[in-house]
Amino acid sequence: MSTAKAPATRALGSTSHTAAQTRIVEAALVLFAEHGISGTSLQMIADAIGVTKAAVYHQYNSKDEIVLAVTGVVLTRLEVAVTAAEAERSRSRAREVLIAEMIDLAVERRRVASILQQDPVMLRFLDEHAPFRRVMERVNRLMMGGASDPPSRIRAAMIIAGIGGAVIHPLVLGLDDESLRSQLLKQARKLLPLRA
Repeated sequence: MSTAKAPATRALGSTSHTAAQTRIVEAALVLFAEHGISGTSLQMIADAIGVTKAAVYHQYNSKDEIVLAVTGVVLTRLEVAVTAAEAERSRSRAREVLIAEMIDLAVERRRVASILQQDPVMLRFLDEHAPFRRVMERVNRLMMGGASDPPSRIRAAMIIAGIGGAVIHPLVLGLDDESLRSQLLKQARKLLPLRA
């Protein structure tokens, strides 16, 4: 997959999806989780939804555009969560709101979490995707609570990595969503400072 520069500058959530595009994105999510991005062809996506490859091209000009749409499913929601957290009056409440939203998102999109964290094509794509980097800068700032000392940075990194890593870890695959959500929130709160 080439990394298209034009889509990388598009704002998160800047376009809405048609019903046909939504079907393509949902099929791509499943196939990317099963085969990786490189291992998923446009023909496979077309076959999964029962259309021709030309019909997929009619909705998206390239696989890069489908990857961007797939990331948008998660990143738009993350951006909304960050915005809600930033509206809170206290730093501690902002972190609480953000952590709860990140956990909800990670649990709901367990399959996507593995793509976002492990697929080399996706990792390269996100590294070059300016809107994603901007949202993650906001996430990091909120999670550090306005501080930048080593303990604050390490704590934030542990919480962010812990949420993302826990939902795809083999030890929790058999847990139902509500149990996983509840335990993640409980454990993340233990890492937060008593006063913020």
